[in-house]
Amino acid sequence: MRENARIGPASTTLTTGILMKAMPITVLLVEDDEEDIFLIKDAMEKSKLTVNLEIIHNGEDALLYIRQEEPFAQAKLPDLILLDLNIPKKNAWAVLKEIKTDPLLRSFPVTILTTSNQDPDIQRAYDMGCNSYVTKPVGLKEFQRVIQTIEAFWFTIVKLPSRTSR
Repeated sequence: MRENARIGPASTTLTTGILMKAMPITVLLVEDDEEDIFLIKDAMEKSKLTVNLEIIHNGEDALLYIRQEEPFAQAKLPDLILLDLNIPKKNAWAVLKEIKTDPLLRSFPVTILTTSNQDPDIQRAYDMGCNSYVTKPVGLKEFQRVIQTIEAFWFTIVKLPSRTSR
């Protein structure tokens, strides 16, 4: 199952002192917890960036989406993947492994966004090539702050490869 939410203004915005053209940013959220999905959507709605949030509820569909295979052949490639560790069908470890070992997919930035703060999970995620690991906070305000910080980091500071070069 896939959800789509276009979030944010569609004009030029001033963000942290940097004038940027508001090109839509595509974020693929791989998450099955409806409450967490609601919190992430809510935080992104407050963004100064134009975000196209694609929501996939399991690992199998996430890989189909990223590879643009049916039923996602027309899907827009993500600029960032937010991957929860606790997802059904194909677990996040398998999804991360397939992304980071496939030459066509490995340039996609993957942020693990999960409830686990266990050192073995953190180490394993980085060993497998995740680009960042973030523990989901408790509480709406803190959750919003974390999501907005992830957005600011990945889309106003970091230089990402162009979508056409993937």
